[in-house]
Amino acid sequence: MTDEDPRGIARRKLLQYTAVGAAMPALLGGPLARAALAATDDGLPDYLPVPAGAHGPNVNELGYYVGRIKGNLYWITDSNFQCMFLTTRTGVVLVDAPPSIGGNLQRAIDEVTRANGRPNRVTHLVYSHFHADHIGGAGLFPKAERIAHTETRRLLKALRDPRRPLPTVTFDDQYILEVGGERLELRYHGPNHSPDNIFIWAPNQETLMVVDVVFPGWTPFLDLAVAEDVPAWVRAHDTVLKYPWKTLVGGHKGRLGVRADAELQRGYVHDLETSARAALAGVDFTPFYMRYAAVDGNMWATMNEYLKATARVTLDSVVAKYAGKLAAVDVFAPSHAMAMVMSLRLDLGVDSPGGGTIHP
Repeated sequence: MTDEDPRGIARRKLLQYTAVGAAMPALLGGPLARAALAATDDGLPDYLPVPAGAHGPNVNELGYYVGRIKGNLYWITDSNFQCMFLTTRTGVVLVDAPPSIGGNLQRAIDEVTRANGRPNRVTHLVYSHFHADHIGGAGLFPKAERIAHTETRRLLKALRDPRRPLPTVTFDDQYILEVGGERLELRYHGPNHSPDNIFIWAPNQETLMVVDVVFPGWTPFLDLAVAEDVPAWVRAHDTVLKYPWKTLVGGHKGRLGVRADAELQRGYVHDLETSARAALAGVDFTPFYMRYAAVDGNMWATMNEYLKATARVTLDSVVAKYAGKLAAVDVFAPSHAMAMVMSLRLDLGVDSPGGGTIHP
């Protein structure tokens, strides 16, 4: 993917090459998971039903929903992506511009500003981070002042994507944006999902926007939200909960978040880590080595089967505990388990039995 930093591409390829994708049905153990992945007549698997609470409001005939969060702060969703905007006395501050919503961003803004009698022109556009799925529609607002972290500008400059114009204003640690009587506080707490992902805090509206960390009502996306720094992404859950917010804009899916959503996902991630540590301590490497590497030197086969077994043990308790609580836990939990196992081994240096540290 050309819209990502090479470090992220390399990390994800490492995870992919362990064959977790091809082995997803085998990774899920237990009757609940086996039933969820039973083949349908078209050859595609079935998955557990999505809990009703995971869904948000219905979109309109144009494919979007716009609603008030509090005061002059609003949010837009197409049921898969979401962003937010502030109406002010002098113009609109938009935070992110997902290309999947596209022209409906301005339509939603027009709908709101007509009702509250404020200007509809987007004067400021904040980038949460550099990924195209969240700011690939930024080119629709060429006259806006674009604000982002310094690292975002560096990454975008290398990519040269006209859909994502370079930021015009950058910051390292904190930036206070005050426009037309409204205020947003932008803060960088270090890398997590990406090297540049920031926290956008609307203090007057008690609303926090942080993208690709918490997915209200859902489990995270593939490979722990394709986090480039898994330990930092895990820690970001604690940072999220340190803010005194009442409403969370997570960037994905069709509803806003409440504090119980962040607490539930943090519990899921911590349970996953605890289970992965236990699996690394308990799964014996020896039979895999003797079956493959000792016979014909096929260390890749050894590692593939060992890692799949470790991920499978990791999942034994986690999927059953969160089924019915978090949507799609049976869809992406296998990749979460593999990502956690690999991060514990590579990032945190957790050793495995049967030969000491195992190198990929």
